[in-house]
Amino acid sequence: MTSAAKRKLPLGIQSFRKVRETGCYYVDKTAYMKRLVDEGAHYFLSRPRRFGKSLFVDTLKELFEGAEPLFRGLAIHEAWDWSAQRPVIRLDFGGGAYRSPEGVKNSVAAQLDAIERAAGVQPRYETPPERFRHLIRALHEASGRRVAVLVDEYDKPILEALDDPERARANRDFLRGFYGTVKSADAHVRFSFFTGVSKFTRVSLFSDLNNLTDITLDASFANVCGYTEGDLDEVFAPELPGIDRERIRDWYNGYNWLGEERVYNPFDILLFFRTRQFRAHWFETGSPDFAVQMLKRRRVVVPSLDGLFGTGELLSKFDVENMAVEALLFQAGYMTITAQEEVGDEPLYRLGYPNREVRQSLNRGLLEALAPAETNHVGTAMRLRELLAANDFPGIEALFRAFFAGIPYEWHTRNDIARYEGYYASVFYSHFAAAGLDVATEDSSSRGRVDMAVRFEGRVYLFELKVVELTSSGSALEQLRDRDYAAKYRAGGEPVYLIGVEFSREERNVIAFEVAEG
Repeated sequence: MTSAAKRKLPLGIQSFRKVRETGCYYVDKTAYMKRLVDEGAHYFLSRPRRFGKSLFVDTLKELFEGAEPLFRGLAIHEAWDWSAQRPVIRLDFGGGAYRSPEGVKNSVAAQLDAIERAAGVQPRYETPPERFRHLIRALHEASGRRVAVLVDEYDKPILEALDDPERARANRDFLRGFYGTVKSADAHVRFSFFTGVSKFTRVSLFSDLNNLTDITLDASFANVCGYTEGDLDEVFAPELPGIDRERIRDWYNGYNWLGEERVYNPFDILLFFRTRQFRAHWFETGSPDFAVQMLKRRRVVVPSLDGLFGTGELLSKFDVENMAVEALLFQAGYMTITAQEEVGDEPLYRLGYPNREVRQSLNRGLLEALAPAETNHVGTAMRLRELLAANDFPGIEALFRAFFAGIPYEWHTRNDIARYEGYYASVFYSHFAAAGLDVATEDSSSRGRVDMAVRFEGRVYLFELKVVELTSSGSALEQLRDRDYAAKYRAGGEPVYLIGVEFSREERNVIAFEVAEG
């Protein structure tokens, strides 16, 4: 670790030039750019919001335009031909309003206007695809070099309108024809790069642009966005003294796109270095309501989220008419790949929460959707943490009984959500996750799978949950004992507690809460 002086934190800066000219910290990603140019011509990359995509795109722009001084000292500097400057068309859909019928068309028109004026190109066509094609050709002819086309946040006009499916489909169909121009003008294009949060299927959006190489799950480009442990040590060394590295990993590390190591959310790291506070910096800037309401509508049992499986095709399958829960959560950054296994000749990916920030924050949002808004969910979750620290099991039982008793009868009669099988398990689990506890669901052992395992302050709590109207077998505690789920944990020398929790749909509450040492 070096003793370098502190630099400015590039918070909110998406301009590579500004980062370099104002002396900000910069994690060098230019070696990836050299490989992209050398190995191919047309690329697509999906990453969650605020993960460094826009800065990467802007760096590509400066690279193709030959801004050599900005790259001095970086990996690509000595390997790049700075005399081969290329014209660049950069389109950015990160701003703008796309809910109105003309929103996306106005954005395209404004951006093409600006590029044409700067290049001295006279538009000859009215329709956006023809105008775009003419611009590409004109820039090639004027410079003698084929064009680089960079499109940032390509899917924002669709994602912003998802709660209005008709508008989302209209925006998608418009963009399909517009983006297809890049392929039809391929003779004039040297390089193209599309970034976004979601990967819409080729049929729905990229049917006219089917020559893109998708590097989203390419292990060799897994760290093209995000910060590694090495990046923190080498680039941010002046910020590290006094920092609890294990705690910062727990909060912000954990994202994986099949690379050998997991990466940190860069937005979180920068905000943490500025505030020195462990908070849900990234999550608080987003709008998870759509994901939360989708999970509620589809009656997804919340504990099952930390263990979803999907193929590469499923994780890439996202469209207005067909949004798989796994794809939505993975692409939005609420889930990441935690393990990979082969099923036949096809890889299967296990998904899980990337870190404490997402697990805790998403479950707080789910609690608000699963129970009346009047409930102090955060207060209940924090009280649960206090009771668990004291091993106050009667207090925990009373806490949950009071919580369920506080849900008005009218809420149950008006909401089908409270009558489905996974409701009680979802609410129960979300309280523990919202409290920031280390929770594992269906943790496997040679004896089977326990519903929920919680590790806290050197102790292990094993929970078995059941709804009495749905089973005639023995009690939840008896099941924990009969299957000896605790054997796996006793081997580690940690104190183990078995907790059987039974719910009644008729009484709408906890009716049994039995505890035994394991």
